[in-house]
Amino acid sequence: MTTIGISVNKGKPKTRIVTRELVRLLEERNAGVVLEPDIAQEIGRPDLGLPLERFPERANILFVLGGDGTLLGFARRFAQHSLPILGFNLGNLGFLSEAEPDNLADAVDRVIAGDYYIEERLMLDAEVVRDGQVLERSVALNDVGIAKGSFSRMITCSVWMDDSYLGTYSGDGVIVSTPTGSTAYSLSCGGPIVWPGLQTILLTPICPHTLTARPMVLPAGSVLEVRVSATHQDIGLTIDGQLGFRLNVDDVIRIRRSPYNTLLIKWQERSFFEVVRKKLQGDTDEDPGLEGKR
Repeated sequence: MTTIGISVNKGKPKTRIVTRELVRLLEERNAGVVLEPDIAQEIGRPDLGLPLERFPERANILFVLGGDGTLLGFARRFAQHSLPILGFNLGNLGFLSEAEPDNLADAVDRVIAGDYYIEERLMLDAEVVRDGQVLERSVALNDVGIAKGSFSRMITCSVWMDDSYLGTYSGDGVIVSTPTGSTAYSLSCGGPIVWPGLQTILLTPICPHTLTARPMVLPAGSVLEVRVSATHQDIGLTIDGQLGFRLNVDDVIRIRRSPYNTLLIKWQERSFFEVVRKKLQGDTDEDPGLEGKR
């Protein structure tokens, strides 16, 4: 029997309404449901409560209710469990989410019927090395950012790939991103949009203080090492823009492909390029077909 775990962003105003409706729809179709205990209590179904860390024991699929940031957080948390995730967009952009709250019944029917496919999204492992010791480790779905603070002067990032020197970037920092993250922070810094099925890692300078610094597309199997230097101590590492760690001058950030992938549930008829057009370009036009190209 299919059992769905529902994880939510408790700060979204529609969360409890959508959760209650999803529970009703799933139980009507004889699917199992587990919820975080506090949400289960709030919607009057304490019998469905289960601690989040135990979701992989019971659930076959995870429904995530919120925006892209919510999905990123749960993707990191459940990365090692290979739990397929369907995002329900209760936020603004909803680039990673596939389902919308105004069509819950259709989404539930498709999941129960297996009418979807799974995209395996590359993730990154990052570790901070100080004086030869690893101080911090984390996993990212979007990106690893190395940047100066809000009011400090520029920093310098020297980058090596598999012990080969790539270059030195002076400016606000650098972003190392996955193809999934190519439409996030990297894009706003001039990085390319990368089809998510490609196995690659992006290196994007942030406001570089030279006209010759350009984004690089690198092999997914490579190991990047970034050494930071500056005349100040206001330097930080961010994971998916959500987790932060203060860096010191001469720290080394080592980044490589994670052994884990995020598994995203997608609809067959909704292509990546359609999402790019609608979410990033505001384009609602239909495909003109071959006639429209003449």
